Amino acid sequence: MQPLLVLNEVRCPYLEGRWERKLLLVLDGPETQRRHDELTRGGFRRSQRYIYRPACRGCNACVPARVEALAFTPSRSQRRIAKKNADLTAEVKACRVTEEQYRLFHRYLEARHGDGEMAGMTARDFQEMVGASPVQTNLVEFRDAGGRLLAGLLCDRLEDGLSLVYSFFEPEEEARSLGVQMILWAIGEARRLGLPYVYLGYWIAESRKMAYKASFQPLQVLRGRKWRRL
Repeated sequence: MQPLLVLNEVRCPYLEGRWERKLLLVLDGPETQRRHDELTRGGFRRSQRYIYRPACRGCNACVPARVEALAFTPSRSQRRIAKKNADLTAEVKACRVTEEQYRLFHRYLEARHGDGEMAGMTARDFQEMVGASPVQTNLVEFRDAGGRLLAGLLCDRLEDGLSLVYSFFEPEEEARSLGVQMILWAIGEARRLGLPYVYLGYWIAESRKMAYKASFQPLQVLRGRKWRRL
């Protein structure tokens, strides 16, 4: 494992007027999976061959969050979303990118993140995002009854759970709430595997884009070095 790197500050994509700074590690070596799991439990997130956490000056709004999968009870709204998506099938795939996946990813970025840091990602960039994982990772495809690809979820397998790395979906199917549906699927898959947690990344109470994670209960957040129920 290489030493920690401190990245340059950039504008925060979630909170207006704030600046984001990250600590980053390169994942490599024979103990990569164990170290990745350990760092994830400590509040880090993976992206490609790297694992990082926020280290912003004067701000600690990003709080690591994980769902207690074995104790999870869906809300009324989540039950409605699950019913609406009952026609979907999920297939866990190896991380081999297809043109169909990239086209969906590209439509998603253009519709939802056209001005973000990921805008303009090429097929090669997408291949790197999906395939450059040094740990146990799968890409889950979600298709409707007609076989149309509606969503994709990049998901790491940990010793104590599943970590959701990135998701994308058909922007024209907004009424399905596919982002929520993919989390519900991951919770169900963790329960099936007997894994206690689903790691959701960072919860930001002040950001509408990220605050929704608090609706998955019971939710634990990492404050200091201890996980506590929100």
